[in-house]
Amino acid sequence: MNPRSLLVAVLCFLGPVSARAAEKPNVLLLCIDDLKPLLGCYGDSVAKTPAIDALAARSVQFTSAYCNQAVCAPSRNALLTGLHPQSLGIYDLGTNFRKSRPDAVTVTQAFMKEGYRAEGLGKILHVGHGNYEDAASWSVDPWKPKGPQYLLKASTSDLRDGKNGARGAATEAADVDDSAYGDGKIADEAIQRLRAAKRKPETPFFLAVGFLKPHLPFIAPKKYWDLYDPEAIPLAEVREVPEGAPSYAPQFGGELRQYSDIPKSGALPDDLQRKLVHGYYAATSYTDAQIGRVLAELDRLGLAENTIVVLWGDHGWHLGDHGMWCKHTNYEQAARIPLLVAAPGAKQGVKSASLVETVDLYPTLCERAGVAVPEGLDGRSFAAILGDPGHTTRDHVIHVYPRGQRLGRAIRTDRYRLVEWKVPGEAAESAEFELYDYKTDPLETKNLAAEQSATVAKLRALLAIHPEAKPQISAKAAAKPKPGKPPLDRNRMFDSRDADKDGKLTLEEFLKGQPDPDEAPKRFPRFDTSGDGFLSREEFVRPDGK
Repeated sequence: MNPRSLLVAVLCFLGPVSARAAEKPNVLLLCIDDLKPLLGCYGDSVAKTPAIDALAARSVQFTSAYCNQAVCAPSRNALLTGLHPQSLGIYDLGTNFRKSRPDAVTVTQAFMKEGYRAEGLGKILHVGHGNYEDAASWSVDPWKPKGPQYLLKASTSDLRDGKNGARGAATEAADVDDSAYGDGKIADEAIQRLRAAKRKPETPFFLAVGFLKPHLPFIAPKKYWDLYDPEAIPLAEVREVPEGAPSYAPQFGGELRQYSDIPKSGALPDDLQRKLVHGYYAATSYTDAQIGRVLAELDRLGLAENTIVVLWGDHGWHLGDHGMWCKHTNYEQAARIPLLVAAPGAKQGVKSASLVETVDLYPTLCERAGVAVPEGLDGRSFAAILGDPGHTTRDHVIHVYPRGQRLGRAIRTDRYRLVEWKVPGEAAESAEFELYDYKTDPLETKNLAAEQSATVAKLRALLAIHPEAKPQISAKAAAKPKPGKPPLDRNRMFDSRDADKDGKLTLEEFLKGQPDPDEAPKRFPRFDTSGDGFLSREEFVRPDGK
């Protein structure tokens, strides 16, 4: 073979290899509303969840994953923005994240900047209660299923008026096909979007699919209710609030009690509790089946091997434990979430006990896909754990929940949870504390804060690493911003530049990302009022003393 022919042959051989090497992975993000780790793959012997269990068999399964706030809107804000609720100052359902951070770059925007097509189906961000979609986060308008929530007349024969509108029954089991209810419709649409993506191999996709169940009301086709023996449905072992807990820390199912067939107050009778738990299992199995349909199509189309698949529950759910129902607390059953990540080249069928939190997904997906990570995120990438499940990126996670003007900031380590309750900005001495030891008391039966002052002090030191929480932004502050450049958050800019986290900036760190590289060096000596060759946080945040 002459040299020219040899060169052509080599290039032909290397061409497909180079193309594959440069191929960007797709992302399929499965967001499940109110899904706690009540799943077969998480050790629940009652749950019928074959699709999620099969996904776990090809994923890294995180057994110590936590949300950042156990309610829909703030949790989903954390997912999309990579920012804690306490960084945004948003703890409610109705305040859109752009009213706090108009210039935020969501994870889908980061991917779109690098050529991805981003589509959202079902519930991704929380829409309602005055909140709204974020058009900038999607390549096309988000898609929602249409049709009534209930299909049986009996479910709405007795409506109960509430602050969020009239509610019917808390459960329904109509003998209908899967696609008669919303999650079946969402799966149908997801399958169509995957088929369309297959026809455009030159454009990588970020498809976010938000399933609605097992959120209340517990609605599912009858066949999923029939998977379970009602008499074998387990009830909570501990039905009392933790001994010594602050009176305001628990909640008793205010969301559930808006439904017409639920007592407005008091303990629920065992038969009703069993029906509700049954409904939660049935709704979970229904959504599991829809997830299975979507994943089967991903496999059939040959897309799975180059797609990062994430299954994420937005928060947990109380099912009668501590006498509580729904989410809305800082306790384990509300804060712990299921998280599965299947990625090309990652470990499969393994579990990791490494602590991770929702904000960590944003930088992890970026790192795994080779997408640039914006500055200033609260999340930490756990991409290394996908190759080494024993690796750790955090020694604790943080999550929050408000009660009136107080905010409960919770630190969760592998053994303990400390909750600090105080009004944001008030003195540390005003705080009340909860402490739980999951090695000796996994069911949180007693607040140990008064008995274990040394442990409280140690965990308070971890809490002190985090910035003071912002209060809920006011209606005035939440007004839509006027056109123009948003104000700079110089504290966040300092943190993003302080690469070695030593609390001071070198000239090199100061110059990172400056929009005027010719003029920026001249500002450094002017800001360095101490003349020590470094910029302290105070010098950076308040240049010239302003």
